[in-house]
Amino acid sequence: MSTAALILAAGESKRYGSPKQLIDWMGTPLLGHVVRQVGKWPVDSIYVVLGSNAEQIMESVDLSGTTVVENLEWEEGMASSIRVGLDALANATGFERTFIVLADQPKVQIDVIEKLLAEQKRSRLPVAIPRYRYTWGNPVLIDRVIWARIMANIKGDTGARRLFKAHPDWIEEVWFEDLPPRDIDTRFDLDDMRPKPRRAL
Repeated sequence: MSTAALILAAGESKRYGSPKQLIDWMGTPLLGHVVRQVGKWPVDSIYVVLGSNAEQIMESVDLSGTTVVENLEWEEGMASSIRVGLDALANATGFERTFIVLADQPKVQIDVIEKLLAEQKRSRLPVAIPRYRYTWGNPVLIDRVIWARIMANIKGDTGARRLFKAHPDWIEEVWFEDLPPRDIDTRFDLDDMRPKPRRAL
């Protein structure tokens, strides 16, 4: 099965105060770091949804090897980016499933990705969601069979979570003992999450 990764990077970053996609993370823009990390996953293609500050981001971030999709309705919220991205994938050739990836989560572990793929294959359910202890998290793996239903039934800034809760028969919950990967929403988050230099002995 051909697998894509759909990185949602269209937001305005209101809480942060400047484009989070361009935050310096280990010497590279945050979005560039996330793209590079996703490139190590067992996926066949990477799509990036841009919206707010799209031109500045494309000038500043190395997105080579990805397909960029522009969301002209980014102000609506996350649902619009999911719709635009799934529509682009649906019109491409051969993709059977996709990860929905948040561009402000730089610390997703590859073992999460591998386990989601394995558990969806085993269960044959259309959605594999990581459950970190007691809460759902990201990224989410979604089979092509329900892309059209998702596009027709989501709106606003809540993504597809409400739709998934209404259809538990779609869901394979994949349990992890770790806490969920954190978002960078504020400058405090960035300072708290950024790798700390080692002190000399």
